[in-house]
Amino acid sequence: MTLRRYLIAGLLVWVPLGITIWVFYFLVTTLDQTLLLIPESLRPKALFGFSIPGLGVLLSFGLLLITGAIAANFFGARLILMWEAMLGRIPFVKSIYSSVKQVSDTLLSDSGNAFRKALLVEFPYPGSWTIAFQTGSPAVSVAKLLPSEHVSVYVPTTPNPTSGYFVMLPVSRVHELDMTVDEALKYIISMGVVAPKPHWSGATPMSPAAAPALDQRN
Repeated sequence: MTLRRYLIAGLLVWVPLGITIWVFYFLVTTLDQTLLLIPESLRPKALFGFSIPGLGVLLSFGLLLITGAIAANFFGARLILMWEAMLGRIPFVKSIYSSVKQVSDTLLSDSGNAFRKALLVEFPYPGSWTIAFQTGSPAVSVAKLLPSEHVSVYVPTTPNPTSGYFVMLPVSRVHELDMTVDEALKYIISMGVVAPKPHWSGATPMSPAAAPALDQRN
């Protein structure tokens, strides 16, 4: 039993560390591919005779900063609009680009409301509960066909929260949780092992007026 306990203790130390190193290595080697944008004669391999790991990370960071600075001013915004208009004339590219842009604008924009609240919902059937994230309200064309006020939520899968289900649930069956989105993600990824610390008395049902209020508050 002592040997087994030591083995488990060792795994608890090395597994998170190993996965963290692997993810970091994957990100660095992937971002290093941006060096392909530099002429071969100017790459570290040609100049110094050896590669510099992580240089692509700095290059990617610099490209993001420069792009953001250009897009944030008036003339840059006009260039972006012209670029999007040009892409909008390409049949197949238009559908992909517009869909991805709408999702990224919703998720990454400071004014977006997606994934701002962790919710407790009944899913996949009544009496079975899981963690979900509010993504907004149903579209007008959908909401008018629903019998009561609903909210749009994303129900992630465990332990991979990048896949999941989009469902529209009645407000009466949605409860706002006493945890941040980050805490809820950790709770989901750990399959309920890493429980967040409470901040108030507990989960409360969301009143019909609370659904639009959530969007306005965030």
